[in-house]
Amino acid sequence: MNSIFSGTRLRDMIRSIRACKTAAEERGVVRKECADIRASINENDPHDRHRNLAKLMFIHMLGYPTHFGQMECLKLIASPGFPEKRIGYLGLMLLLDERQEVLMLVTNSLKQDLNHTNQYVVGLALCALGNICSAEMARDLAPEVERLIQFRDPNIRKKAALCSTRIVRKVPDLAENFINAASSLLKEKHHGVLITGVQLCYELCTINDEALEYFRKKCTEGLIKTLRDITNSAYQPEYDVAGITDPFLHIRLLKLLRVLGHGDADASDLMTDILAQVATKTESNKNAGNAVLYECVETIMAIEDTSSLRVLAINILGRFLSNRDNNIRYVALNMLMKAIAFDDQAVQRHRVTILECVKDPDASIRKRALELVSLLVNENNVKQLTKELIDYLEISDEDFKEDLSAKICSIVEKFSPEKIWYIDQMLKVLSEAGKFVKDDVWHALIVVISNASELHGYTVRALYKAVLTYSEQETLVRVAIWCIGEYGDLLVNNVGMLGIEDPITVTESDAVDVVEDAITRHNSDMTTKAMALVALLKLSSRFPSISERIKDIIVKQKGSLLLEMQQRAIEFNSIVDRHKNIRSSLVERMPVLDEATFNVRRAGSLPASVSTMAKPSVSIPNGVAAAPLVDLLDLGSDDIMAAPSSSGADFLQDLLGVDLGSSSAQSGATPGPKAGADLLMDILSIGTPSPAQNNTSSIDLLSTAGINNNPSNALDTLSSPAPPHIATTASAGGMFDLLDGLSPSPSKEATNGPAYPPIVAYESSTLKIEFTFSKPSGNPQETNVQATFINLSPNTFTDFIFQAAVPKFLQLHLDPASSNTLPASGNITQNLRVTNSQHGKKSLVMRMRIGYKLNGKDVLEEGQINNFPRGL
Repeated sequence: MNSIFSGTRLRDMIRSIRACKTAAEERGVVRKECADIRASINENDPHDRHRNLAKLMFIHMLGYPTHFGQMECLKLIASPGFPEKRIGYLGLMLLLDERQEVLMLVTNSLKQDLNHTNQYVVGLALCALGNICSAEMARDLAPEVERLIQFRDPNIRKKAALCSTRIVRKVPDLAENFINAASSLLKEKHHGVLITGVQLCYELCTINDEALEYFRKKCTEGLIKTLRDITNSAYQPEYDVAGITDPFLHIRLLKLLRVLGHGDADASDLMTDILAQVATKTESNKNAGNAVLYECVETIMAIEDTSSLRVLAINILGRFLSNRDNNIRYVALNMLMKAIAFDDQAVQRHRVTILECVKDPDASIRKRALELVSLLVNENNVKQLTKELIDYLEISDEDFKEDLSAKICSIVEKFSPEKIWYIDQMLKVLSEAGKFVKDDVWHALIVVISNASELHGYTVRALYKAVLTYSEQETLVRVAIWCIGEYGDLLVNNVGMLGIEDPITVTESDAVDVVEDAITRHNSDMTTKAMALVALLKLSSRFPSISERIKDIIVKQKGSLLLEMQQRAIEFNSIVDRHKNIRSSLVERMPVLDEATFNVRRAGSLPASVSTMAKPSVSIPNGVAAAPLVDLLDLGSDDIMAAPSSSGADFLQDLLGVDLGSSSAQSGATPGPKAGADLLMDILSIGTPSPAQNNTSSIDLLSTAGINNNPSNALDTLSSPAPPHIATTASAGGMFDLLDGLSPSPSKEATNGPAYPPIVAYESSTLKIEFTFSKPSGNPQETNVQATFINLSPNTFTDFIFQAAVPKFLQLHLDPASSNTLPASGNITQNLRVTNSQHGKKSLVMRMRIGYKLNGKDVLEEGQINNFPRGL
């Protein structure tokens, strides 16, 4: 076997592996070679040991396991000959690492070789120790390595210094043992030894504070002298790289000076002159010179220095920005972002060059330059920089518009000097990149518009002109139809004209055309169409002359494939067709939205959903929270602020513009504000009066008898006692339903126990959970809950799962959900059964967790539900 094997040389094996046509064929050759190597190892033949290890190293580089040959490395290292040791140490560095237990067996061999008389053997041991040294080996062999730093041969000193760097990294406690030896290396004339000595000193300074103070006091001047000698030295062929004398040593010295000068004014003063000299004398037309200049700038920024030297450093970075090399420009942008903290004015001088980098073809440079520009913006230059960025937005790549538009919006919101300028810039962004703008941005714009009453006319006219040109920008269309719905009469009548405007002629039909186009356009999403329907409802009151046309547009949506659109169309058509006397009150202009409250909510300081509040801010007796009522009348947009917390009457007064506070109390009736709330709920057919209210008198505002007998506005009766001839009771059952005409209102108590209002249990930016309740007859402790999960995002949620936990006095049973996939803008349901053993004493409370996958990533949402109706 040995005679056959001895003929297979390394080059033959490499040739046969390279000749393989397939991976399977290569694996076959490797398996055969590994089997031969194992056989040779078992025979313990020393003649082929080095050849076996050479083959194993090649097989290891191909990615095949070679652990069975590790002991061969140790045997070769223990051999007396240099060739065997060389292969053994090479195999040790390739086949093993510091985590291998086998490495403990080589410590003794390393110690012997470090004390070997042959300097080449010593060099092999130092190389191996510097590559695979573990903490245990470092403690055992540190004295030998420290001694070798003073060895006569410069190559051994160089390797010993590098090995010492590895040792102090592994065992920082040994750093103080190398301080004196390292300082002696700084006096070396041999550049190879000097650069390793500088690296060792740098490592010691970053690890040990005592070493840092020692080198500051003893070595700073020597290092400065060395750097000056290298900078001013004549041409030396053995060290010259692109006209720079030993740029590698330049960089190491500058890094060490950076550490020594940081936080120490005296050391910084000593190195000021040499840093200025390096910065001015180094050529920047080659990579080597640019590398030295960059390290010089880093050092200038790190030490305690005067502003003049930092201005010089920033000017160097400005020159880097004009370089054709993308890597140099990128590191210059990174460094300028740090330099702003030191000298903002010096960086501002290069603003034009930085803006050009925003237009760079390289995506990394564009993004980094955009971040730098945002840091440069202040109250003085915001208009100029914003104009430049918006001009580039018009011609920028599609994949960059999202980042660019987000940054422009952030700048405009933060530094806007006046509202009209803010509105103008936001309209430009929406016109050029509206589909990339996030929802919270255009919500904030609507809040600002709402607060700028003197600019309502100007804004709606500007939006009307913009939407005619950029109708494909979804976000622009939303803001435009909202403003047209609110301020359409100002648009038609040219109210609030500013001196900078040119008068335009817009008819009522033109305004409706824009809204109709938003509904009929095939690529409009659900939110846009719903907002357009609300705008039409408002315009039907503001433009009475074309209310029939608006009605026809609304009626067409009854056949929409979207259930939400069908429902809104039916509701709004009923308002337009049958209840013109209260329509103007229902669709009055939105109250001014509080900017401060919106900004706090936007920042996340206030809860965005009803579920996290202790109780609804408005409690309406019929069990309908105020937020869903606002949703019915104006989409439940995030722009609608929280209702006033003082009383339900205040909320309804703001909503309808009527006074509900003077209602006279009647015998057995609830107070005036609550009665007014009940009346509004009856008008809109939301909820059913509770049993207590069924026994009281209520005013049927819209009953045919009441309207025929009293020509005055029906809403006026809200603030006066109910006349006897229009008083009704629970048995009358003839309440007029605004949405469905005359229909009796069946009593839920008679069929399925008391009625409980639905609640919004949880709501985030992507998900909404609604609970509806019912109780089986004869078991008041048990409550049936139907949970409806509504996807508010345009993405589909997969692997959807709902989990809930309740206190010990409650028992919870969960039925399977209707589906584990929640479609985009869709919903699924799940039934729960809760048994309250402390019914009447303790209310329901529940912690819930929702998990799903979005684009392959796991998403987890959690919350606590505290707003269950009382009595459950």
